[in-house]
Amino acid sequence: MAQITHISPHANLLVNDQTGQAACFNCVIEAHQTQAYNLAGRMLSDGALAEDAVQESFISAYRAFNRFRGENLTAWVLRPVSNTCRDMLRSRKSRPAVSLDPVPSSDGEEPQGLSAADLPSTEASPKDRAEQSELAATIQGCLDDLQEERRLAVLLVDVHGLSYEEASESMGCSLGTVKSQVSRGRGGLQDCLRETGELLPSRFRQEVSTSYVDI
Repeated sequence: MAQITHISPHANLLVNDQTGQAACFNCVIEAHQTQAYNLAGRMLSDGALAEDAVQESFISAYRAFNRFRGENLTAWVLRPVSNTCRDMLRSRKSRPAVSLDPVPSSDGEEPQGLSAADLPSTEASPKDRAEQSELAATIQGCLDDLQEERRLAVLLVDVHGLSYEEASESMGCSLGTVKSQVSRGRGGLQDCLRETGELLPSRFRQEVSTSYVDI
């Protein structure tokens, strides 16, 4: 397992993986908390729930670290995040409202997630900002419409850049299932963007009808 530099002023929280190698769990958190929060934010569309999900996931990861085999740490860390988001989605009684506000980063960095901040413009006029927010809300709405496993697969592969093999580890399913979910998720997202894109300002219609990579 690659060494992770510890930059926190707090004392190291040492854990051992399955091979007996010691690791600094504080460092694991520092290296992955933003990515974990972004995934939870996009899955849940709720900043407060995303914070809860990440906290719960890191507690689970800490307790289970002795089962980590020392292979792909990012994929392994994102697995409890994926599972926690699934549980929260299944327990939710009503569909959440889509927020037009940026999802704040958990570590004080620039806002992350699906929001108007994804399409920044330092000289944007109020009209431009409103249109950008509308586009961001449309993309998030189309993500929300995907079946949760397809949404998760698309986010892991197309947004977080995991390979199919890594995504299969994070999702706890076979490689073939991941490929199928990504393919179907991409198709559903593109269909939704083509359909809803007609309601957007004209300068965004071609963009959402041909690509969703900028999410």
